[in-house]
Amino acid sequence: MKITDLLSVNAVKLNVSASDKNDILKQAVDLMEAQGNVSNKDQYMKAVLAREEESTTGVGDGIAIPHGRCDGITKPGLIAMVIPDGVDYQALDDEPVNLLFLIAADTKSGSAHIDILSKLSGMLMDDEFTAKLKAAKTPEEFLKTIDDAEAAKDAKAAAPAAVAAPAQKKILAVTGCPTGIAHTFMAAEAIEKAATAKGCFVKVETRGSGGAKNVLTDKEIAEADCIIVAADTQVPMARFAGKKLIECPVSDGISKADKLVERAMAGDAPIYSAKAESSSESKGSVGHQIYKHLMNGVSHMLPFVVGGGILIAIAFLIDSMVLSPEQLQEAGGNFGTVTAAAAFFKNIGGAAFGFMLPILAGFIAMSIADRPGLAVGFVGGALAANGTSGFLGAMAAGFIAGYLVKFLMWACKILPKALDGIKPVLIYPVFGILGIGAIMTYAIEPVIGAINTGMNNALNSLSGTSAILLGVIVAGMMAIDMGGPFNKAAYVFGTGMLAAGNYSIMAAVMVGGMIPPCAIALSTLIFKNKFTATERKNGPTNFVMGLGFITEGAIPYAAADPIRVIPSCIVGSAIGGALSMAFDCTLMAPHGGIFVFPVVGNWPLYLVALAVGTVVGAVMMGLLKKPVQE
Repeated sequence: MKITDLLSVNAVKLNVSASDKNDILKQAVDLMEAQGNVSNKDQYMKAVLAREEESTTGVGDGIAIPHGRCDGITKPGLIAMVIPDGVDYQALDDEPVNLLFLIAADTKSGSAHIDILSKLSGMLMDDEFTAKLKAAKTPEEFLKTIDDAEAAKDAKAAAPAAVAAPAQKKILAVTGCPTGIAHTFMAAEAIEKAATAKGCFVKVETRGSGGAKNVLTDKEIAEADCIIVAADTQVPMARFAGKKLIECPVSDGISKADKLVERAMAGDAPIYSAKAESSSESKGSVGHQIYKHLMNGVSHMLPFVVGGGILIAIAFLIDSMVLSPEQLQEAGGNFGTVTAAAAFFKNIGGAAFGFMLPILAGFIAMSIADRPGLAVGFVGGALAANGTSGFLGAMAAGFIAGYLVKFLMWACKILPKALDGIKPVLIYPVFGILGIGAIMTYAIEPVIGAINTGMNNALNSLSGTSAILLGVIVAGMMAIDMGGPFNKAAYVFGTGMLAAGNYSIMAAVMVGGMIPPCAIALSTLIFKNKFTATERKNGPTNFVMGLGFITEGAIPYAAADPIRVIPSCIVGSAIGGALSMAFDCTLMAPHGGIFVFPVVGNWPLYLVALAVGTVVGAVMMGLLKKPVQE
């Protein structure tokens, strides 16, 4: 397979103009759909935008390689665009982009097309090659330039592998990016080019979506003067113990390859220890690290919350349908376990729900300290669940446990190497569990337990204006970034209050998450001249997503016109959340949308809250958006 097997004449557009990054991405995705590569354009657009959120695909020197992988792709494909006047793309070097390749990589095909796309990514690091592409007068000339360059690259690859001369500096590298399509191989090409220019021997291991290629051998690692790891994904690091090693993001491998090679040649790198922390270069900001650790716990916790919570909700539903009002009143705290069928669901759901806080704390700790942190965090979370500190205590336990285990790892460095085998199975768990137990008992439980108890009492006593304001805040947060940090923070808060027995907040959170897609769907039906034909066609599907509590269905519309769509969704969601609290609606399930309405307290008015918020958001959107010229 050749690159031009994925890139047809009709998929090459020269002399393109665009107003901004979202505009050029939208044009490229539309063209990809027109080539028959995409069956679900919105899903593909969402995948492309999600990749941009991880880091820009504007790699510098006027080049951008946006890409996405999803099930909405019918076959792999490429789109090429030349933008003579450039477009602001927030690239790594802040320069306008005037050459763009959009990649569609499906999740079903083998790795052959990935290898082709990877080859193109590496070729784009050649300035002469990209200059010819930008200067092409016709799509046919553009494709011939690619064919000629690919043939030259294949011939070079077929040549015998270079052997290091005795006096040469030997530099090894590993590159990897989250998607594993473009940046992985661009960084590899840049590092190889920089090292060759300085007379070094170089070999680069690429860890792309097709697996690890050109893998470094133990002999090569032993003989290397320095190793560069330019990656945003997990790389097996233990093999580099005792070697000088530079860690950095994959973007540095592309834009700062010369400096990385200079550092490697000068030996300006620390000795890597298999037990050492990753260097600060690869860690990002403190806030980002805290968020990453927290989300690792939340993502592992949610299946227990959703699965267990819905089973408990079914138990409540069964008892409410079978028992008379007098029996319900007599049931009191036994509600949900009075009938045999309800007790069956409640016992299973309760068991799953009971793991929520230990799992949260355990996987936060594991994100910080790797596997040795899991057991210590799990115990800390269990102590929080069995005490009074609850959700807040479990979060604190996860972070404390993680850094406690890292401290133990550091402290145990003085022990003889003969004891390395018993550290993870004896020293870390014994002293770690003892330490987290003492901290939870004498510090976290008294302090955070009092805070948590006071907060729950305050929330349970909220009424009138205070409750409505809380509904405005949590529901509005669900619409700010529709699946991002604000959305997740509101959802996690709602599930935490659900576990504490406060069901009104979860109701406001869910209605806030349902309204954005529903408002967009309704707006596409009412204000047809404000949306493109494709947006109108796909609009009604957002009713299904919204009613299923899938806020992410609104993302493509928000990305296309954020200034008008996002504020409209926030206002609609905030009003829905306020009405839910004002109507004293409750929800005993943490997910499910309309499918769990039978367990919503005061569900007729809950529907009113959903409908009013949807209408307000849809009308506001229609009034703010400008007519579309098609």
